[in-house]
Amino acid sequence: MVEALDGRRPLAIHGYFAHQPAAVSAKAAAALGVPFGFSAHAKDARRVPADELRDRGERAACVVACNPDVRGEFTRLGVQTQLVPHGVNLTRFAPVRPPEAPTLEVLAVGRLVYASSSSVYGNNRDLPFAESQNVDHPVSLYAATKKANELMAHTYSHLFGLPTTRLRFFTVYGPWGRPDMALFQFTKAMIEGRPIDVFNRGEMMRDFTYIDDVAAGTVRVLDRVAAPDAHIPSASGPGHTGVPHRVFNIGNDDPVMLLDFVEAIEAALGVTAEKNLLPLQDGDVPATRADVSALAAWTGFAPATPIGDGVARFVAWYREFYHA
Repeated sequence: MVEALDGRRPLAIHGYFAHQPAAVSAKAAAALGVPFGFSAHAKDARRVPADELRDRGERAACVVACNPDVRGEFTRLGVQTQLVPHGVNLTRFAPVRPPEAPTLEVLAVGRLVYASSSSVYGNNRDLPFAESQNVDHPVSLYAATKKANELMAHTYSHLFGLPTTRLRFFTVYGPWGRPDMALFQFTKAMIEGRPIDVFNRGEMMRDFTYIDDVAAGTVRVLDRVAAPDAHIPSASGPGHTGVPHRVFNIGNDDPVMLLDFVEAIEAALGVTAEKNLLPLQDGDVPATRADVSALAAWTGFAPATPIGDGVARFVAWYREFYHA
């Protein structure tokens, strides 16, 4: 994301959680370096002083910080973590300080783009997932908090006129990926000669989306300001609103079966995986696919990375980064 924002002096804020070792995030920041005007903060995103953002003169905020551990939520600690609102207090982005929070530091940005997730679609079997579909039936606490985040952002758009755009990310993968994601875990286990856990016995389909495509799409959204839909009341449905708030899927629109995904990793590594075929996990869904036609129409978004190429790039990065 920071590379895609080259020349825009982004401020990256990363909240450290158990699934993402601080050393990995620190190396990621160091690898990006000064040429991108990147300032890394080893801080929780919720506690960054307002002047660290406001003094940069930025008019757009992009928030992609959260605790994304879906399966870990079923531990006691996970439940407590998921119930904490994700990312940054949205009120801090308001154009004016709300009277209900007289001591709150506000940033007064011009617009907000923030990360949601395909998980909000729950166990929906109507593929591809479209923004107009109902998302009132989450199957994980993570999905429920993402839906709550979307509702809060819409409310701030209504109360303060803050243009907000939500992006529902679909299984993002690639270099610098999280250690709790399947690609990272499978690659690590296969290099170390350990078996991999394949849930739902491989009968799963995911709309894997390469990080460069996601970053490019996010930057395109940052260049657009959400505006109210003309002559459409705010209660008309999830895809249309009478306030400056928009929602878009950002995915590949080309889902891949899980076992085909494993084969792509095997090809990149030159090994054959030993597979533990397991039942579907609680909180997981059998299939996802993004309808990206709305985002394509609004920004020209067009994902272009085949799964084999994306996986090969991740494996090359992993081997170099971990000397594996």
